Amino acid sequence: MHTAARHLVFHGAIVLLFGLLLGAPYAKAIKREAAAHIVNSWRVAHLSLPIGATLMLATAAVLSSLAVPAWMPWLIAVSLTVSAYGFCVSTPLAAISGQRGLSSDGAVGLGKLVYLGNMVGAVASIVGAGALLVAAFISL
Repeated sequence: MHTAARHLVFHGAIVLLFGLLLGAPYAKAIKREAAAHIVNSWRVAHLSLPIGATLMLATAAVLSSLAVPAWMPWLIAVSLTVSAYGFCVSTPLAAISGQRGLSSDGAVGLGKLVYLGNMVGAVASIVGAGALLVAAFISL
């Protein structure tokens, strides 16, 4: 297994565990009958992080079979890892702060951090997905 794939497995496991653990505050928000947007934010955090982790684990499984230059698996692995951790920051903070983080306009305090985490996560995931697509095409 390529070293980059091992890193994806390791960080994917961390993100998976973190996302699953966010089920506790999600359940608490439901039990205390928090506002619908807060419950929804916890749901997004609890469900989306394990999906991102699953993407990392699936990518790790195929990374070694791609016939690409040595730097490309690292680009894919680093991009997906940065993306996952960006969302690990933004999704729980969105639920805690009540901010969506979709715009920097008017965002203050935690809202700016939610926005930054979302932007880092989104840009890095696009880079990772694009690099994976290019690697798959090269490997045909």
